[in-house]
Amino acid sequence: MRVESDGLLESPSLVELSMRRLRHEILTGALAPGERLIEEQLTQRFGTSRAPLREALRSLGQQGLVEHLPRRGVRVTELSSKDVDELFGLRDVLERYAVNTALSPPGAPDLAGLAEALERIGTAVETGDALAENEAHRRFHIALVSLAGHRQLLLAYEPVIAKLQLYMAANLRREAEQRSATEAVVRHRRLYEAIASGDADLAVAALAAHGARTYIG
Repeated sequence: MRVESDGLLESPSLVELSMRRLRHEILTGALAPGERLIEEQLTQRFGTSRAPLREALRSLGQQGLVEHLPRRGVRVTELSSKDVDELFGLRDVLERYAVNTALSPPGAPDLAGLAEALERIGTAVETGDALAENEAHRRFHIALVSLAGHRQLLLAYEPVIAKLQLYMAANLRREAEQRSATEAVVRHRRLYEAIASGDADLAVAALAAHGARTYIG
């Protein structure tokens, strides 16, 4: 713990709880893209002081889910169609690099994290939990990039996938109407199997087929 400016103790758990609640509200659409986040209102709703809330907002800013605007406060990130297209392009480039790095020389890396994320996707689809499915998609792609064992690559990649997760959350209903519930599992399993083959060319081809521009997963 550390002491706040008003003399109260700030618990790290309050920061984490505030961050989780805000993240949940953003990704479920309870807080809409572009919506201003008023500190006074949030501290009253969450029953916390300003210091842990500000730290939570700072962390969410690093994840790309909120924007800190000079002299205008904080708002939920709002992505333009150009932003989304650029983010998908970056995701494609970074993931191809990760796969080529992970499978050079050829061979199957440790796929435990990828397998766990794939299982989470299946469970979320079975229970119809769209938010959990969104989070499982993020975990799968983070696990995929982590296979490269490249810390700086992962640091560059995480804000990209976080912003695309925000885009997906804003389109959950449309995606549910357009896609079969089991399609996400099939697509991710196909990509998992290609990576497990240890063949970089096969894995990159599967990655290209996997990366639809209208969907994060």
